[in-house]
Amino acid sequence: MLNIFTPDRQDVMCTVRVVNTFESLGAHVELDDGVTVEPGDEVLVHGKPIIVPYGESATERRKATITRATWLERKWVRLTGDLEFMELLEFSFSGEEL
Repeated sequence: MLNIFTPDRQDVMCTVRVVNTFESLGAHVELDDGVTVEPGDEVLVHGKPIIVPYGESATERRKATITRATWLERKWVRLTGDLEFMELLEFSFSGEEL
């Protein structure tokens, strides 16, 4: 159902992969099959922080709560998303270093 003013919440299971190696440092969350996240939605993964020693990786199953954006929030994110992305870019056309 399309919600205009109050967000829906959905609890799902997910797989969290954390890597801490020389080649890669990062975390990736994969929601179970059939669950999609749309613009403006928020995902909160529950549980204690996953601490991975250098040179190792870890994979854990966790519960996650998806808070769905309202109709108005979704429209706002789609309208302003490109502008916010442009703030991340830095352009330089000179030979000088910054």
